[in-house]
Amino acid sequence: MAYYQKRGKNSYLLTVNTGYDTNGKRIRKTKTIKIEDESLLKTTKKLRDYLNGELHKFKMEVEAGEYIAPEKMQLKDFVIDWENKYAVKELSETTLANYLSHLKNHILPALGHMQIDKIMPVHIVNLLDQMKRMDKPDIPLSMRTKQDTYLTVRNIFERAVEWRIIKTNPVRNVKKPRVSNERDIDVNVYDETEVEALFIAVQNEPIHWRIFLSLSLAAGLRRSETLGLEWSKVNLDNGTIEITQVIVKGRKGAFIKGPKSKNSKRIISLPSSVVEELRQYRLHWNKEKIQMGEYWIEQEHKWLFCNENGTHFYPTTPTTWWRRFTKRVGVRHIRLHDLRHTSATLLINQGVHAKIISERLGHSDISITMNTYGHALQKADQEAANKLDAIFSKKTNTK
Repeated sequence: MAYYQKRGKNSYLLTVNTGYDTNGKRIRKTKTIKIEDESLLKTTKKLRDYLNGELHKFKMEVEAGEYIAPEKMQLKDFVIDWENKYAVKELSETTLANYLSHLKNHILPALGHMQIDKIMPVHIVNLLDQMKRMDKPDIPLSMRTKQDTYLTVRNIFERAVEWRIIKTNPVRNVKKPRVSNERDIDVNVYDETEVEALFIAVQNEPIHWRIFLSLSLAAGLRRSETLGLEWSKVNLDNGTIEITQVIVKGRKGAFIKGPKSKNSKRIISLPSSVVEELRQYRLHWNKEKIQMGEYWIEQEHKWLFCNENGTHFYPTTPTTWWRRFTKRVGVRHIRLHDLRHTSATLLINQGVHAKIISERLGHSDISITMNTYGHALQKADQEAANKLDAIFSKKTNTK
């Protein structure tokens, strides 16, 4: 037996009887629905048809064993609905892949077994405080990882509130993780001596990896931007490269998309030595393509960094090579992305203005540059003051 009854101005209680328990008491499953479409409330027949349809769907869910009362729903069960009914439709492919990664590695292991309405702000605080790397638990996670995990779990609970699974979002009362000093954000770089050692060590590597590192350091490219480079975007006469696309990882593999922001589309000038390296690499690349003959299957794009058949590298390929390379040659390991930070720091040390550095890196706002490299900029500013002091000291001594 199934029926509905009015509970409020626009809310109705759906009830499905599923039999009797051992004490002879009727077992009922209930669900409250709210009708937002006011036109339905004004027409008796349309309202009746709508409620009967919702009641029928609810009965089917109950009979199939698919209905879980909100107060009994575990977070891991709700996440399935969140992914299928919201995330795949509303989030970009890269954001969704990122969120799912944090769900798998951090959120579900800690909170997945809990009933969604029992999760309190303190549970979120503990989650963020106790997060560890899956592969190397002793190495602290970056602040960016904690922030992304926070954004993921906040998004999930926002949907739970919207869908009236829970009344309040426990993440609302938890502050987003942030570094104590916003002017020193996860930057770990090589100094000039280490860069020289790196260039010496990479000479024995395949030429495409030598060029990859040269562009990472000379142009401050993101990994996705380097992988998205095609020869049509390399101007050897002017000594520039143009960033117009990136290759990133999604749920179903790698794909091509536009750059991160409007400012990420840019033209970058290169040192003449790097341009000469690119000339040599272009000859090598053409030779390799000719030798592959019919096995070269990529016909639409001419990727600078590609597999033997011409298809682009998978996004994690450079990271895997970099980790193995630094270990093999004994170079201090930093993240591959930190080569981008190294590029910016080297420019700062050479006295290049922050605005120029911001444009080369493709930051959407110079404040990002100032916040990220605040420590290096402050050090350069102090060195500039010291140089001025030398001049003013001479002036004082002439009196």
